[in-house]
This record gives sequence, C-alpha cells and structure tokens, in this order.
Amino acid sequence: MTEFKKLCALVSRNVKCYFKDKFLFLVSLITPMILLVLFVTFLRSVYIQSFNSVFSAFGFTPANNRVTEGLAGAWLLSSVLSVCSVTVAVCSNAVMVNDKTENTINDLRVSPVSGVTVSVAYFIANYIVTLIVMLAVAAIGFIYLAIVGWYIPAANVFAVFGDLLLLVLFGTLLSGVIESFISTQGGLSAVSTLVSSLYGFICGAYMPLSQFAAGVRNVITALPGTSGVGILRWHFMEGYIAEFGAAGLNEYGQKALLDGFDGNMYIGGTQIPLWAMYAIISGTCALLLAAYIATVAIKNRKK
Repeated sequence: MTEFKKLCALVSRNVKCYFKDKFLFLVSLITPMILLVLFVTFLRSVYIQSFNSVFSAFGFTPANNRVTEGLAGAWLLSSVLSVCSVTVAVCSNAVMVNDKTENTINDLRVSPVSGVTVSVAYFIANYIVTLIVMLAVAAIGFIYLAIVGWYIPAANVFAVFGDLLLLVLFGTLLSGVIESFISTQGGLSAVSTLVSSLYGFICGAYMPLSQFAAGVRNVITALPGTSGVGILRWHFMEGYIAEFGAAGLNEYGQKALLDGFDGNMYIGGTQIPLWAMYAIISGTCALLLAAYIATVAIKNRKK
C-alpha cells in the first residue's frame, strides 16, 4: 500500500471515529447552536435598539423592519461562525488526544505507517470534520436569515463559504499545534474550556470593538482572530448596509453602522482594508503551519 493510500485510510478512520462518538459530535455541534440561541434570544433586541439609535441620529426611519432584523441576525451569525471555527476545531481534534490516552497511538507507531503520515491524517481529518460542522451551522443560520430578512448578495454568500475555508484552516492549525502537546483528557478539557470561554472575547466577536477602550481595542484588532471576524462581518453586513442606503440612509449613516459594528476595523485611527485582513489571517496560517510541521518533525525525530 502506498503512503498516500495509507494516509487516506487513516483520514477515513479518524473521521469515522469522530462521528461514531455521538457525544463528541453532539458537543461540537451544540456549542455553536447554544451561541446562536443565546444571541437570538437575548442579544438580538439589544443590537436592534443600537441600530435604531444610529438611524435616529441621522434622521432615518427604516421602511422595512426585515432589513433591521436581518442585519442583527447577520451580525450575530458572523460572530458565531468566527468563534466556532476555532472552538469546534479544538473539540473535534479530540480524536488525536483520545488515541494517546487509550494507547491506540502505540498501535499506529508499530504499524508500517510513518509518524508524519499519522500526524497529517489527524490534521486533514480535523479540517474535514470541523468544516462539516461549520457548514451545518452556516446552513442553519442562513435559514434563519431567510426567515427574518435576507439581503445578502449571491457573491457574498460564496465569499462567506470561502471565508469559512480559511477560518477553519486557521482553527485546525491552531488546535493542531496546541493539542500536539496534550496527552490526557484532563488537559483536553482544560484547553477546550479555556478556548471556548476566552476566544470570543479576545477576537472581538461577542461585542462591537467600539465598546472597548481605545488601547484594548487596538490590541484586540491587531490579533489574527479579529481579522477573521472582520472579513465575515463585511461579507454579512454589506448587503444590508446597501439596502439601507437605497432606502435613504446617507453615506455618513452607513459609515456609522459599519464603524460601530465592526464592518470597518481600525488600528490607531487607520482603517484596515479587507485585503490586509486576509493577509493577516493567511500569514498567521502560514506561521502556524510552519510550527505544526516543526512540532511533527521534532516528535518523530525523538522516536
């Protein structure tokens, strides 16, 4: 059997192990679902009031409340997707840690498969599993937006899926580097809890960056995860802002919405263009990939 066939077999095995563990799959899926429900149930009205305060400041009254409802839902969905691309990746990578705790990894080490192939199989399987979960969450979110108010151009929908491919890569690489040093269930639980509770705050997904102090805002905006939030924000919000513009909201009002709710992001008063955010998250992925390769190489050299 060629090394490529061995890789494919291991990837298939890891994906099956993940979906076979119903509890693990449920935990991965229920986390973004809980976030969606919490956002829609408790925070939707808060953001609608915030949008209306911006409208009032510019003497604008939306003729169609579906646009406002849809914008709130789109903003919340971009938050959930950006956060869960990392948190779900950390959770779904549990297959690798389980193999260590159950000593299954020892069986793989004595088999005619290189350690590099085993590590790459874990990475690919984690990417596939995380992407499947994220696409399921995105589909549910899109259904919700279609119900409350859909104003996302087709091009932006494709852009969102492209963003997810990149953000899932970022989450998979980050979890791969971190969890390569974890070999116990307790360690996995600690990391999962820490990432789930903190990541949304340090990437500016849970509340608009305009609500933070200037110094904190600049630090958070400089982090790569925040760039991931920014690209999703723009692609989700653009169609709604354009619809408000067509209804009579002037360009200053449109800019106020984008500035206040992270459609535009700034560091020290300088706006970060969309291409720069892509460059930041892509460059970080390249660095994480180098770190992952180095980690795999060092571990296999020791063996």
